[in-house]
Amino acid sequence: MARFRIGTFNVENLFERPRAMAGPLTGGNAVLAAHARVNALIAEEQYGPDVRAEILEHLETLGLLRSDAAAFAVLRQVRGRLVRRTGSQAAGTARTEVVATGRGDWVGWVDLVKDRVDELAMTHTARVVADVDADVLAVVEAESRVALKHFTDAGVVTRAGRPVYPHVMVIDGNDDRGIDVGLLTTRPYRIGTVRSHVDDRDSRGRLVFGRDCPEYVVELPGGGTLTVLVNHFKSKGYGTQAESDATRRRQATRTAAIYAALRARGEENVVVVGDLNDTPASTPLRPLLERTDLRDVSEHPAFRGDGRPGTYGNGTASQKIDYVLLSPALFDRTVGGSVFRMGVWGGKNGTLFPHYDTMTSATHAASDHAALYADVDLA
Repeated sequence: MARFRIGTFNVENLFERPRAMAGPLTGGNAVLAAHARVNALIAEEQYGPDVRAEILEHLETLGLLRSDAAAFAVLRQVRGRLVRRTGSQAAGTARTEVVATGRGDWVGWVDLVKDRVDELAMTHTARVVADVDADVLAVVEAESRVALKHFTDAGVVTRAGRPVYPHVMVIDGNDDRGIDVGLLTTRPYRIGTVRSHVDDRDSRGRLVFGRDCPEYVVELPGGGTLTVLVNHFKSKGYGTQAESDATRRRQATRTAAIYAALRARGEENVVVVGDLNDTPASTPLRPLLERTDLRDVSEHPAFRGDGRPGTYGNGTASQKIDYVLLSPALFDRTVGGSVFRMGVWGGKNGTLFPHYDTMTSATHAASDHAALYADVDLA
């Protein structure tokens, strides 16, 4: 079997992205936090006084106190009512109250408003995927399998009119913002079995993964298999640092346990890839980076760096958050690897490193994340 390439790329949505997630997250942080929290609250069986008060607080942050539609969010009240609005804002008598007594009283949820992704940005995302030319590519922040399939069947991600990636898989995870993780493989590398960990819970009954940690078993053309664990850990973008650190630590611990179980079953070719949202020396990632035998491709002698250790934004050391982590069998057979930044806008003026000449502003960037890959030879 010839060498093959394993990569990861955070595409930051392909066609539509929540408006609150576009551009620098300033006010968007509060919106995203309020959206996550209010949807958790309205799932409660009973709405006591404290829950009702907190629901109203988050609806105000989302701009939904006086209307079901706002700039960043929409309150879907499909059957029954969550809130009742009375009085006049002009007269100073406006009042909003939670009238549902619990989840059973109504059917609905809060959605984030989405905008179309810039067309040129979509083109550059496709160029990155085509130029990296991985045989097995993990994709982070894809809206859905249908969206990813449409994307890979069109544009420059084709050769001679045929999709480069005929095998496309995304499993909807626990994040309702449309930022799931998936896998693309070229024709010889068929996706076999898939196992989801979307329902994994910790000892306190909390869901571990904000998206999922799917196990994709890829059939290698020369025989044997490659198991790919795709991840997108909790970001630092909103919530307290202590909370987000604790969540990433739980996710790293569970991913390490899944990896250990695979190795105990005799699986030698295992790779953990994706956006882990923390640095190699961080405490939350220790269960995965220090307490397993996984090795980061960027530590391999054959890895070709560009002088910037980070994978996000400007590529500083504190922005090293994307990973290709290889089991010993894969690391020993690694013959190359690199980081690919041509789709990233570096710095305020895009001058920190080369990018596509058709990128004339930050809005045209394929992503804030560079792609990362490893070349492995299992001959």
